[in-house]
Amino acid sequence: MRTYPVPLPPAEDSPSGGLMLRLRARGFRFLYVIDSVSLFVMMQLIMVARFGFEWPTYPFSHYLVGFLLATAIHLGVYYFGGMFEYEQRLGRPPWLPKAALLTGVAILFSTAIALGTGRYLVPRGNLLMFVIAAPVLIAFNRWYARGIRSRRFGAPRVLLVGPPEEVQSVQHHMRESGSDASVVGTASTTSDLLAAVETTDATDVLLLGGDRLEEIYPAPLDQLERRLIGVYHRVQPADTLLGLQRSRQIAGIPFVALRTHALPRYRLRLKRLLDLTLLLVALPMIALVVGLAALYVFSRAGRNIIYRQERVGHGGQIFEVLKFRTMIHDAEAMTGATLALENDPRVLPGMRWFRAARLDELPQLWNVVRGEMSLVGPRPERPAFVSRFEKRLPGYSRRHDVPPGITGLAQIRGQYQTEPGYKLGHDLHYVVNWSPVLDLMIMLETIVVMARRLAR
Repeated sequence: MRTYPVPLPPAEDSPSGGLMLRLRARGFRFLYVIDSVSLFVMMQLIMVARFGFEWPTYPFSHYLVGFLLATAIHLGVYYFGGMFEYEQRLGRPPWLPKAALLTGVAILFSTAIALGTGRYLVPRGNLLMFVIAAPVLIAFNRWYARGIRSRRFGAPRVLLVGPPEEVQSVQHHMRESGSDASVVGTASTTSDLLAAVETTDATDVLLLGGDRLEEIYPAPLDQLERRLIGVYHRVQPADTLLGLQRSRQIAGIPFVALRTHALPRYRLRLKRLLDLTLLLVALPMIALVVGLAALYVFSRAGRNIIYRQERVGHGGQIFEVLKFRTMIHDAEAMTGATLALENDPRVLPGMRWFRAARLDELPQLWNVVRGEMSLVGPRPERPAFVSRFEKRLPGYSRRHDVPPGITGLAQIRGQYQTEPGYKLGHDLHYVVNWSPVLDLMIMLETIVVMARRLAR
């Protein structure tokens, strides 16, 4: 997710402008090319340092293919590790430790391939030099790219928002720290924040305290983000009670970068990749379970065992969710859209346990294949309910930052009838803390919950 200011792209009617606009829209970065060339050349230089220009054992073509594959593996690991995400201009992220960790992960992948094929992509003797040099090179590329961006687009122009004494203190710290950012304006509150940004032509906003975050979320924070204006919140003592994990130093002061969307693009793609991998591995078992469930539903509900219903998915997009039919036909013909009730009279005989065990959600595996859903995530709600909840529950739309799931944290912690406000707390906890490990834990706990309900 790009949250730092960049200049407007060239005019769309120019060939270069149209191309750059399309590349940016698809998340392209020149760092892809720079890192690829740098890593590939480094692997050859290490070989020259060890053996000169007469490389032993294998022909040059063998090393060429191995180096290309190793480069691709490293780029993939760096991408899914977030090394290619656009960074805010203020504060410097710790590139070197992250690059070192991800380089180690990439080498483990390369080693696994070697164990399976019997051939190392990179000679084993080169690994010690590579594991030290590669992180330094990757961190240097980002430091250099950051410097080029600053020289090309100018220093950040900062708007300070907060009490006068805080503003004066931060201005003093910025002067003393030698920060290249310039203060172009101040404001005491976040009211009319958009107007203040436009008046001062600020590229970044520092919130220094005195205002509640509810006053800028979701608006005008979402508008500032779309305009690529970085917004930062100074860490207050009370903020530490929420377990802050990431902060950045700006003029020696800890800040947290604010984003309206919790998961950047690379993490969403990693989540999608993991979903498809798990589905492929479990395909035989899935086919058996879905087949048996379909036969049971047919015996209870007759034909038309699949029920389709509009739901709100990732980014607020509408899609048709698939479910096994557990209620009578035209169950809402008289009532309209209504939430499920405890001991709902519309449920077909013999289907209450089926519904309680969440087996009616199995057809949504096809929604996962289509990319409309994920295995784990907030449950998708109907458009009518979403409109109602968004008015009543501030921040409700943030649960749409990730694809909806067949199961989720709210589903294993609550019931069909759990109050939406409580479910939202589980959903937002999941969105903010997503990781592959969390997905795995929820899937395993889902199996346990289903088994318990089937045993009742």
